[in-house]
Amino acid sequence: MGGEAQAPHLPRPAPIEAYGNGGFRFGGMSHRGSLLCFPDGIWAWPVGAVSQLTLEALAPALERAERLDFFLIGGGRDPFVLPERLRARFREASLSVDAMPTGAAVRTWNILLAENRRVGAGLIAVD
Repeated sequence: MGGEAQAPHLPRPAPIEAYGNGGFRFGGMSHRGSLLCFPDGIWAWPVGAVSQLTLEALAPALERAERLDFFLIGGGRDPFVLPERLRARFREASLSVDAMPTGAAVRTWNILLAENRRVGAGLIAVD
């Protein structure tokens, strides 16, 4: 699923105002499910668990690698380690990737966004 294949929920970045109950609030709207957040917009992301993190799921981030400095992956409630084969693809693309629980990723996204950093985030919804 490339991010360009469908219209974004919001055609600009926005702080995440709240998360939980299977979704997120941002930009005056709410979304049920996971999100991909980039400087050019916020999209629905069909990833519900870290076991679904594939090259295809992460392709929108890798496609934007030259326009990003960081990519955050919020993997749900628990800490996790991004598989080496995926980490290697980010290294090849010269894009720093950090894997963490969704709450930490939301907080980090909000801080880096406020600092006008070139950041992206894949945020897996938590209940």
